[in-house]
Amino acid sequence: MDGQTVPVSNSSKPQSNGTPTNGRSLEEKNIASILLEEKLIAPDQYDRLKTESVNRNISIDRALLDLKIVNDEKYYEARAKLIGTPYVSITTLPFSPEALTFVPRAVAERFNIIPFAYDKERNTLSVAMSDPLDLETVNFLKQKTNTVISTFQAVPADIKSAIQNQYTFGLVGEVKEALKETEQIGVKTFDKESISQIIKEAPIAKIASTVLEYAIKSKASDVHLEPQEDRVRVRYRIDGILYERLSLPLPVREAVISRIKILSGMKIDEHRVPQDGRFNFKFGDEEVDLRVSTLPTSFGEKIVMRLLKKSGGVPTLPELGLRGTALKNLEASILRPHGIIIACGPTGSGKTTTLYSVLSKLNTTRVNILTLEDPVEYQIAGTNQVQINPDVGITFATGLRAFLRQDPNIILVGEIRDIETTDLAIQASLTGHLVFSTLHTSGAAEALPRLIDMGAETFLLASTMNSIVGQRIARRICNHCRREYKPPQELVRELRKTLGELMTIPDDQAKLYKGEGCDFCGHSGYSGRIGIFEVLPVSEALARLILTRTDSAGIEKQARSEGMITMKQDGYLKVLEGISTIDEILRVAQE
Repeated sequence: MDGQTVPVSNSSKPQSNGTPTNGRSLEEKNIASILLEEKLIAPDQYDRLKTESVNRNISIDRALLDLKIVNDEKYYEARAKLIGTPYVSITTLPFSPEALTFVPRAVAERFNIIPFAYDKERNTLSVAMSDPLDLETVNFLKQKTNTVISTFQAVPADIKSAIQNQYTFGLVGEVKEALKETEQIGVKTFDKESISQIIKEAPIAKIASTVLEYAIKSKASDVHLEPQEDRVRVRYRIDGILYERLSLPLPVREAVISRIKILSGMKIDEHRVPQDGRFNFKFGDEEVDLRVSTLPTSFGEKIVMRLLKKSGGVPTLPELGLRGTALKNLEASILRPHGIIIACGPTGSGKTTTLYSVLSKLNTTRVNILTLEDPVEYQIAGTNQVQINPDVGITFATGLRAFLRQDPNIILVGEIRDIETTDLAIQASLTGHLVFSTLHTSGAAEALPRLIDMGAETFLLASTMNSIVGQRIARRICNHCRREYKPPQELVRELRKTLGELMTIPDDQAKLYKGEGCDFCGHSGYSGRIGIFEVLPVSEALARLILTRTDSAGIEKQARSEGMITMKQDGYLKVLEGISTIDEILRVAQE
């Protein structure tokens, strides 16, 4: 079916009454006309298709495919509307390994179909097809699987790719075996003894292992196993966005969750309270440290696994996305022997990674570096890293007090949370130490008023603060499918308004870029991430504003007059350079 279209002149197909043209019947209603109605093709393009159809004696829809006026996804979405069948996007679909067990790979490849979901209560198998009107294939599947077949239209090339990926995923056989075993045991709520027997078996171990292998391959930062009413949803956080990639059948839920709890050193017979654990997992040459957390929900325990790489090293500041004036100002600040440097942003904006990069730059045998973190995310050779442990009395405040008796040169405090930590950080900087920390504010200018609100003395802040870094993380455009396009005029005006003199190209020469989506980036159009930054060095003028308790708007206005590039401006510059997209920058940096 790949590359073909519905033979629109066939009288057995819906809405086939048309007018004869050049010896063949062209329908009034076809894929091209649907695209025209939805304004996905222009009237002149439709006229061109009609001319091409007559000249080559082919259908309008065949001409539409050949000329590639729209991409395959838009074409087959319109085809689904024409034939009255639901459309599914295979590239973003979570597949059920249980559904895949109904159809052997050889059959899937022969008919270019793939099952993706199974409803046990209704005995319904959902199947994506190149041609949902192929009744022979549908009847064959009904007989072979002994299920009710629910058909969906999908892009033929995507089905072909999904067959290759999903049947190689390695869970089809394991899920089948695990389901057999749980049926033999005959229990749905397992006790400690029975569950221990199941989790030692190869199928369950393989399911857990494959879930983690996929996480490493796709460079995911977190894995979520979420029990639902009828299945277990597996989602991966890739480049900051959650994607549902897998759906496990309900009967294997307890076994898989218990397998992970045993690996993490948790109690498998405790389901009522949240638990935490950790373990290491090695796949090929990569080893990751997994921080595991469980949470009781109405459908069972949810598990979240945070993946922390044990190899690869800490990126440099330019690799993170710092450059130009911002990089120069930050490097000047960290070379001072004492003072406070704060990284600001919401959770997950890369603050700790930035501070690790700074510490790696300063880390030599001549300085004593102490860090106080919750938790210690990466090991930095040559530094002394301490983890917060309130159970034994190690908090940010008590740890910081102990640090001052350890002859430090540089101190990193994971987060400033209260007035006690703020005061101790200020006292440490006043006594000749360089102090780094993080703060949850939306931008660099908001950090100073926040510290004052916490109770910090303005005259002490004015004399100790070196600089403040505001940051976010945006997704990079995938280099394998990046394409340039001409932006609309209103967008160019918005870029010019925000960037001002920083935009050095004429408006009519502006070009932007986007990722079309490919196998390499999981059809998201993005691969990897880049930081967008604003660095606010505390000058004499800004110190005077701190003393007068000026609000964040006044502080930002003064910083910009001194040459600070804001996060949004930094993001827009990276958009013009083709590093990220305008939508992505607005998603992370729009106030």
